[in-house]
Amino acid sequence: MDASQGNRKAILLVFVVFVLGIALGALGTYMVTTRVLAARPQAVEVHTAANTVATLTRDLNLNPDQQRQILGILNDTRSRYDAIHQEVDPEYEKVRQEGRERIRELLTADQRPKFEEVLRQIDEDRRKRQAEGQGR
Repeated sequence: MDASQGNRKAILLVFVVFVLGIALGALGTYMVTTRVLAARPQAVEVHTAANTVATLTRDLNLNPDQQRQILGILNDTRSRYDAIHQEVDPEYEKVRQEGRERIRELLTADQRPKFEEVLRQIDEDRRKRQAEGQGR
């Protein structure tokens, strides 16, 4: 009976180790996929007029004349958007700078240089996003 009970304990121990291995493997996979892979930058599809026309051509079976006309419409629309941005961007910048100045007034002398570094990074990130968004 002792040998049989010892065998059962050994089998149970192997089973428990096997189940724990599965559980730890699943947990490790979950951690990698949710934290490591999610932190990687994702490929960003550039929205250009040509890409839009290609998508519409594929989905709607556009003929060459329709493609040409739609490309013209999209380019015209983009230039109109750019004109609007040129008009309102200075106002956005003015409001941004006013807000930053109000924050600076609240900060201590030790905090201000750190705040300026944070702003430098924010501005750099914005420039990159704007350049990517306009396909430059």
